[in-house]
Amino acid sequence: MDERKIDLGSLRIDRDARRPAPRRRFRTLKRGAVALMIVAALVIGSTIADHLLNPAVEVQLATAALNSPAQATAVLTASGYVVARRKAAVASKGTGRLIYLGVEEGDWVKKGQVIARLEDEDVLAALRRARADLRAAQAELNDARESLNRQRELRKKDFVAQADYDAAEARYNRVLATIEAAKFAAAEAEVAVENTRIIAPFDGTVLRKNADIGEIVAPLAGAASSRAAVVTIADMSSLEIDADVSEANITRVQPDQLCEIRLDAYPDRAYVGYVSKIVPTADRAKATVMVKIRFKDYDKRVLPEMSAKVSFLPPGTADPADVQPVLTVPAAAVATRDGHAVVYQVREQRAVEIVVVTGRRLGDRLEIKNGLQEGDRVVAKIDDRIRAGSKVRIKGQ
Repeated sequence: MDERKIDLGSLRIDRDARRPAPRRRFRTLKRGAVALMIVAALVIGSTIADHLLNPAVEVQLATAALNSPAQATAVLTASGYVVARRKAAVASKGTGRLIYLGVEEGDWVKKGQVIARLEDEDVLAALRRARADLRAAQAELNDARESLNRQRELRKKDFVAQADYDAAEARYNRVLATIEAAKFAAAEAEVAVENTRIIAPFDGTVLRKNADIGEIVAPLAGAASSRAAVVTIADMSSLEIDADVSEANITRVQPDQLCEIRLDAYPDRAYVGYVSKIVPTADRAKATVMVKIRFKDYDKRVLPEMSAKVSFLPPGTADPADVQPVLTVPAAAVATRDGHAVVYQVREQRAVEIVVVTGRRLGDRLEIKNGLQEGDRVVAKIDDRIRAGSKVRIKGQ
């Protein structure tokens, strides 16, 4: 029995021996935490050191764009606006409530077309009365004429007194005068009716509706609720540029001088124009002189009130329409690296070097013959800190 007890005891598993002591487990966790802290410190330290030793260069970007070589030779550049030489705020000569408006903004109207109409019952009634008075006067004239003819025949035969003949003649003349007055009254009533019709004064396009149906229209718009003009129309074939030129530079502008026009809405499209008139007065407040520039040709994209930049070209310059635009970037965006002209683009916050072939210098821009396409964005100004692979940060981002 004793030997059996001893053998069974030797087969029992000591579970306490397999468990690590609490102190040993704490040491293991502590070592792991220390290792993680060391790794994190190394990563953070390397990042900080990289930022300190190799900081990102702040840059601005410029766009490769098509430019006309004529801009490089411009003697003067001025700002202005597109205006129509023929433009009218069409109003009524009469006063009344607007009952018909037949156009909308953008509609084309023809000279003499009825654009709108005012209520006209009262003036039509006056016209009918004036015409009736005229018909009555004409009927009385017929009677007066017949009476005068009879009196004349009787007077020849001495059958009536001279006074009776004179009375018949006076009545005839009086009726003639009445007819003249009736004709003028009818014409006046017709004009009053015509004044309720608002007519297009020339062929043009409706730019703005100034009144709506139901509003009172008056020539002087004296009341707050009344309108003077019903619509504003412009002849779109008479567009030109009004540019303000500084007094100090007006000597550089001459009549018929060629110009290149670029609208702010379409900066990549150049239009050719010429100086049509230098207005012979100055603006005292702005110290400028108004110069009018006419387009040689333009398309439907040109609209009144668009802002524009006008480049005045020197005498003898070739027509800008015959010169093809070229791709350009700011001259400061091009640098020389290892004997090659290069520009830099930004990709994933790194400077990427692009080898380009340059051409003429056009003012502060440089022609790019090869290496870029229109619309490409490049670093606007290169210095010694920017190289291939340099860390960069776009300004404002």
